[in-house]
Amino acid sequence: MEKQEWYLEYEITTNRPGLLGDISSLLGMLSINIVTINGVDQGRRGLLILAKNHDQIVRLESILHTMDTIRVIKLRVPKLRDRLAVRHGRYIQRDADDKKTFRFVRDELGLLVDFMAELFKKDGHKLIGIRGMPRVGKTESVVAASVCANKRWLFVSSTLLKQTIRNKLIEDEYSEDNLFIIDGIVSTRRANERHWQLVREIMRLPAVKVVEHPDIFVQNTEYTLDDFDYIIELRDDPEQEITYEIVEKNNMFSDSDFGGFDF
Repeated sequence: MEKQEWYLEYEITTNRPGLLGDISSLLGMLSINIVTINGVDQGRRGLLILAKNHDQIVRLESILHTMDTIRVIKLRVPKLRDRLAVRHGRYIQRDADDKKTFRFVRDELGLLVDFMAELFKKDGHKLIGIRGMPRVGKTESVVAASVCANKRWLFVSSTLLKQTIRNKLIEDEYSEDNLFIIDGIVSTRRANERHWQLVREIMRLPAVKVVEHPDIFVQNTEYTLDDFDYIIELRDDPEQEITYEIVEKNNMFSDSDFGGFDF
């Protein structure tokens, strides 16, 4: 029988030498293998483990609940956030009210790239929005995650090098394996009807689409935030406010500042 992977997270209530060894020995006696172990929060450890059957997990859970040195937090089939927590040693921050919104700061770019790469690897339609102030690293993170996911990225609209507006794609660019990047501000400010027709065609493809500035994008299209599968927020620091006032004041997307070219 193929082994099943599980995620175990526990909080240390009484820290003493040899505690981790006791947990490891218990898993060994139950013939459960440890895949990865790491601290995932202050005073917490997370483990990815392999078990042959569910009975082993039931026995493990019952024994762990008798230990007065730890408190079991989670014992479940691992989710993406669990795997990344063990890999990076911390959990991704999630919005308490909107479960599809995830928050990152610049110090966590490695975690952000890893998170997006795992999302990009999944087949089929996926619409991802990313919020953040200028020069915080949004586009660069998306491109890096595309490389990690072995995806070819295409800028439908962007300001990464020059202001880019695509009005058409060549035949092989319509591939479901490509990742399409749309800048909501650039598309709204400079796009013509041919560009929006292309955006609608791309939205119908069973592929991954990433929209920067999704709030501006939905204000000027028939799409809503409910259409997005994930919303990612990237800040310089946790207290930074994401606002679009600076875009209006600096007119930072004008042709005089950046130049522009259309396809």
